[in-house]
Parts: sequence; C-alpha cells; structure tokens
Amino acid sequence: MSIIDTQIDRRNFLVTSAVGATVALGSPFIAKAQAVVGAGDTRIRPFIFHASNGALSDLRTRIRAARWPERETVRDATQGVNLATMKKLADYWATHHDWRNAERSLNAQPNFVTEIDGLDIHFIHVKSKYPNALPVIITHGWPGSIIEQLKIIGPLTDPVAHGGTKADAFDVVIPSLPGYGFSGKPTTTGWDPQHVARAWVELMRRLGYTRYVAQGGDWGNAVTEQMALLNPTGLIGVHTNMPAAVPDDIAKLLPGGPAPSGLSADERYAWDQLSFFYQHGLGYAQEMAGRPQTLYALADSPMGLAAWMLDHDDRSRDLITRVFDEAKEGLTRDDVLDNITLYWLTNTAVSSARLYWESKLAFFQPKGVELPMGVSAFPDEIYTAPESWARKAYPNLIHYKRLPKGGHFAAWEQPGALTSELRDTFRSLR
Repeated sequence: MSIIDTQIDRRNFLVTSAVGATVALGSPFIAKAQAVVGAGDTRIRPFIFHASNGALSDLRTRIRAARWPERETVRDATQGVNLATMKKLADYWATHHDWRNAERSLNAQPNFVTEIDGLDIHFIHVKSKYPNALPVIITHGWPGSIIEQLKIIGPLTDPVAHGGTKADAFDVVIPSLPGYGFSGKPTTTGWDPQHVARAWVELMRRLGYTRYVAQGGDWGNAVTEQMALLNPTGLIGVHTNMPAAVPDDIAKLLPGGPAPSGLSADERYAWDQLSFFYQHGLGYAQEMAGRPQTLYALADSPMGLAAWMLDHDDRSRDLITRVFDEAKEGLTRDDVLDNITLYWLTNTAVSSARLYWESKLAFFQPKGVELPMGVSAFPDEIYTAPESWARKAYPNLIHYKRLPKGGHFAAWEQPGALTSELRDTFRSLR
C-alpha cells in the first residue's frame, strides 16, 4: 500500500492513496509511506483532498478570536482593506462558508501529483470527450490557485454544452505552482519562473502531449512566456490576460515620472493604471520579494492572511468589498473564501510568497516571445495593455481583444469571456 506525500501541512488534512486507503498525514504511517513512494518516482498518482474536521474547527475558532485594530481614519480604502469589510468577511467565514462544498468541487475533477525535479507537482487533468481536442496548460498566479480556473474547465472541455462547437474542444491541464496549494513546497532555492516553465514542459511531455498550447495571467503569464522562450517541441502558441508588454521607454519613467507625450487614449489609460500601481500597489510584492520568511503572521492568523490576499490591487479589492456588501458580481463570497481557505489549510502563505523572492524577471517588460500569441485586455487588470504595446511586444500576435468587463482574475470573474478568448486565439492553430 502507498499514499501520496504532498509535502504540505500534514496536520490539516487527509489524502487518499491510489489504492483508496485514507491516512492521516502526520501519523506514524507516513515515514513508511514516504519510503514506499521514494525519490525519483515519476509516476502520475491520483490525488484526493479531505480537510480534517479538526483543521476546520481550528480555523473557525481562530476567526472568531481575531483581535481587531481600530477603524481606519479615512473614509476610503487608501489605508488598506477597511475594517467593516474584514468584519463582514469574518462573520461569513465563521458562520456560513462551507469548505466541504469547495472540496467536493475540487475532488469532482481528476486530480494527480507527479514528482518533477524532486518536487511533487499537483495538477488537474480533464480530457475532452471530443476527438482532436487541443491540450492547454493553464497557470494561475498569486493570490490565486487552481480554484481560479474551475469555472472554465467545463466550457473548454465540453464546448457543445457551453455555446461552442466540438471543434473548440480542449484537454485541460491546471497545475498548482510549486509552494502553492497541493504542490510540494521547495526546500531549496531555484524554483523561479524559468524552472517552473521547464517543469511544465516536462509535465506535458509526461502526459503524452506532442502538440499543445499554454495560457496564464499574473505569475501564470511569467511562466507561460518562459515556456514560449524555451520553444519546446510541441508548444505551438500561448495566450495571456496580463501581458508583459510595457515598452522600455515607458518602463523607465515608472514610477513617478511624467507621462510621455503623444500617447493614444488607450496608452494613456494604461500609463495611469501603471503609475498608480507602482506608487500605491506594490507593497505586498516588495515585502514578499524582499522578506517572504518574515510573513509568519499570515501562517498564524486567518484574518491576517485574508487581508493580505484581498489587498492585491485596488480594483480587485474594491470588487471583493462589493461582494461582501452582497452585490452581485462575477465573484461570490464563497469564491473568495474557498481560495483563502485553500491557502490556510495547506499553510502556503509563506511558501507561495517565495516565488517573488526567487524571480529576477522584470514583470511587465517584453521578453522577446516569438511564438503565436493571443492577448486579452481586461479593463480592471493592473494595466490594460493597449494593442499598440502588445504588437510591439509580440511580433507574432495572432489575437488581441479589449474586453468590456473583468479584472485581474479573468477565469474566475469572467469565465465565459476568457473561454471565448481562448477559443478565438487558438482556432487558427488547430
């Protein structure tokens, strides 16, 4: 008998082995189980997640015991996430949110782990029932997770049931980044976006795909672009909803420089977004890039973790604030809390932050991608890439569209729009 050693917090949940035995990780059995799996095992092993009742009870206890600061001294969110929003979030989290619903949704998908470069990589792999489906590997970012992409699995793999045709079908692979969710936590340095890109190429090879495409936003874009730069056999095109397309003459004026003259309306909109973000929205990234290990409070306090994750960018924070004011948006309260709870139960607040420390890439600046590229520009993204910048950054731009609605978490907020964008981008490459 063997089980999967996921290298994540063994106190908080159970996993089910390939042979169906459920074992509490952290029990005396785990040492024997690790020896059975062994180093260098490249098999693809089924994975099922089940949080322990004790872990969920402890989470609710900690939420209810939160020690609150005083209210902010301004009427807006310029000092950060408002106290009223956090109290509404805490009340709903402790009394209404049901992690078991999220768990069922996750476990309804085919989940697997496989060891790559000494680290267990978790991924969802859903094959379409339609022949000649195009494989796509989709990468999330921070503070996202595989939960971001759950809404697009059905439309991509079964397009006929979701307004498309069988010619639009995809096989979908959604990995968890190293240090995130159910993937292993690196115990040595070196897992930067370039290393992740190499691992993803190996994952697709291991799954038997000889012709495929890739998609991502946030860190997912960084990884996807690095895959494109590797130009591995089989990767035929890529798509992003947060492109690295800021021209050098623009980037050198950020932050705080005067706006260049001669900008079009779309370029000026993007400039204003970037200028604001560089001046007001980079605090979380600077701390994680400089001192990720200092963030012990995120591992100890669910409310600290939630506030940190909510304040990623102003427009996402404003959207989530409206959600907890019970507005109807692309996200629900349960969507938001499913994602935060995944970070909590897997104790990945600090391990996920280390990706910022590992990366030495200039996030928004062009990398020289020459593969066929599609860009979807959402208006509430950190910056809405103008078509002129996208065409300079990607000489083989095969699709560009400026969307009317949506922000940083495109697959999560606007799954229908992103699904259509992937269909449109890759249709000519099938």
